[in-house]
Amino acid sequence: MSDSDFLPEGTLRGLPGPLPPGERILWRGAPSLSGVLLRAFHARLVMVWFAGTATVLAIGAAASGGPARALAVAGPTLLIGLAALGLLSFLAWLVHRTTVYTLTDRRMVLHVGIALPITLNLPLTRIESADLRLFSDGTGDIPLRLPPGERVAYLHLWPHARPWRVSRPEPMLRSVPEARSVVALLAPALAAQAEGSAEGIAEGPAKDLAKGPARAVEPAVTGRASAAPGHLATAGAR
Repeated sequence: MSDSDFLPEGTLRGLPGPLPPGERILWRGAPSLSGVLLRAFHARLVMVWFAGTATVLAIGAAASGGPARALAVAGPTLLIGLAALGLLSFLAWLVHRTTVYTLTDRRMVLHVGIALPITLNLPLTRIESADLRLFSDGTGDIPLRLPPGERVAYLHLWPHARPWRVSRPEPMLRSVPEARSVVALLAPALAAQAEGSAEGIAEGPAKDLAKGPARAVEPAVTGRASAAPGHLATAGAR
């Protein structure tokens, strides 16, 4: 961490306040610029659409007016396409610059939003599972499944939400670099919190049964652990 990570009052950027005593940060990161541009804003599809449209227009114009006519017809479409890509690139850069993901040994904090930023506190005891989708560049999406009844508005989260999970939105760490390493930190932290919750609620002979190991998947692929009741909170951004 550098001095630029701290706000004037000494609080880390992306956190709603100072860390409580005993809590420690395991990892901090943000979405990759290319990942947001290509997979959240679908820049490839935009390029293909404008290029295809320009090609069709150029072929039709060339048949009746020659190359000059084809260029005159297709040129404006290509310019609009370049302008659209420039706008998407700027938005992707804003998402990259304004997002902070923070994993501690007790919670996951998502500081998201450009015009209206929010800070989402997810205690690890309120995360049912964390999965991983890897991409060829080493980045990955890490969706976090919450218990039934715990909901965060999909539009508040996007693009930090698992695609197409609208009825039961799942917060998602979008295109984080070195995603395998992040899950390798998250999986045991989830397991430790789940085991601690089981120990806390178990009584008498039932304690030995409740202390059974939390379900965890190989961190290199996914991280998953059961979670006991806790608290889910969304705080205004600092």
